Amino acid sequence: MPSDLINIGRSGALAARAALDVTAQNITNANSEGYSRRSVALAEVRSTGSVAYYSSSQLSGVRVEEFRRSDSIFLQNEARRTGSDAARADAELAGLRSGEQALEQAQIFPAIVEFEAALGQLRSDPLNEGARAVVLENGRGLADSLRIADSSLAASGEQIRGEAAAGVDRVNTAASELARLNVALGKTQPGTTAQITLLDQRDAQLGRLSDEVGIAVSYEDNGTVSVQFGNNAGPTLVQNATAGTLALTNNPDGTVAFTLDGAAADPITGGLAGKASALVEQRDLGAELDGLAAQIITAVNDAQANGTAPDGTAGQPFFSGSDAGTIGIALSSGAGIATAPAGAPAGSRDTGNLDALRASFATGGPPSEANRILLELSSTISSRTVTRDALATVAQSADSALARETAVDLNEEATNLVRFQQAFQASGRIIQTASEIFNTVLGLGR
Repeated sequence: MPSDLINIGRSGALAARAALDVTAQNITNANSEGYSRRSVALAEVRSTGSVAYYSSSQLSGVRVEEFRRSDSIFLQNEARRTGSDAARADAELAGLRSGEQALEQAQIFPAIVEFEAALGQLRSDPLNEGARAVVLENGRGLADSLRIADSSLAASGEQIRGEAAAGVDRVNTAASELARLNVALGKTQPGTTAQITLLDQRDAQLGRLSDEVGIAVSYEDNGTVSVQFGNNAGPTLVQNATAGTLALTNNPDGTVAFTLDGAAADPITGGLAGKASALVEQRDLGAELDGLAAQIITAVNDAQANGTAPDGTAGQPFFSGSDAGTIGIALSSGAGIATAPAGAPAGSRDTGNLDALRASFATGGPPSEANRILLELSSTISSRTVTRDALATVAQSADSALARETAVDLNEEATNLVRFQQAFQASGRIIQTASEIFNTVLGLGR
């Protein structure tokens, strides 16, 4: 009897000690990223009976049946899916804002307005050298602003492509790590702390993957996973101990494409999808900027070709280049500005050709086009901001739901700490009582 009590107390103390260790781990890792709350499942050691007057001490007490990890595959998948959607929207919006910043900082619209104003001042005194110099300098400022916008847009694209390349590296690293974890999980006994630690690492890598690309995950009973790239119909990224290799290709137009093990692959969601989309948006914005520059070059140079300079010679091109990246000033001085119509004599104060140039900048001209580009971009950004914020709210709700299932509640753990300490002390008291009984029995025989 006393020996049975000692073993019962010993098993209780060991079980309480295991529970205390798990509670301490929960408290220590309460704020650790990717950590899921642990618990201990205890089971009674039942006696099967005996023909003797005593039972085996191995068949009584309590034992640790398994270590458990709070988890929900559904909530994990929802958190990854919604987070991936939000990551795409955020990356795409960042690219659009970068494009808007490139145009706004270049001050294109104000430069066009200043060029128009200089043309208006020149009309009041078409032979004034100072007014002509102002037109030339404002034209130079307009060309500079277009080139600055083009350069800033190109720099933004380069940055996004660099970020995308880094994202591809993160995908490949996470995929390789998942393949390694699959191997380790296949060799680990279920319900052990070693397996639980590996499962935390597995989910952390899956989270890193979903931040970059859309994924579909299949789970095996032993905790190993298979990962499809994009969605359930996509190519396999991780299978058992094998991880695919994602690669990025820079296209001539500044956009990017992805391949998985050499075959074309679409991320669908995640940061990489958002960056790819942002580069398409910036490419289109660059094309509109080139169109604006071409419109300005054509309008001014056509007017020059149809006019006469103050010295009686035919007007020469005002601007050089063909787009926002190559536009420059072709005239060497303001004296070459052809304000008079073709065929006008030298020294003519006729501003007919200048009036035609100013008319080309009126309704539907470069100012209207520049304003349209900026307004449409601003409207797109406003709309995408609303979408991004909505997706971020959904993702945050999914994260909160997952946290309620898996996160550590310090108040609950504090309660558990007291409870398991008391259980440990009670088990110690059982051992002490058994020892006292044993000593008493020995004393009776003296």
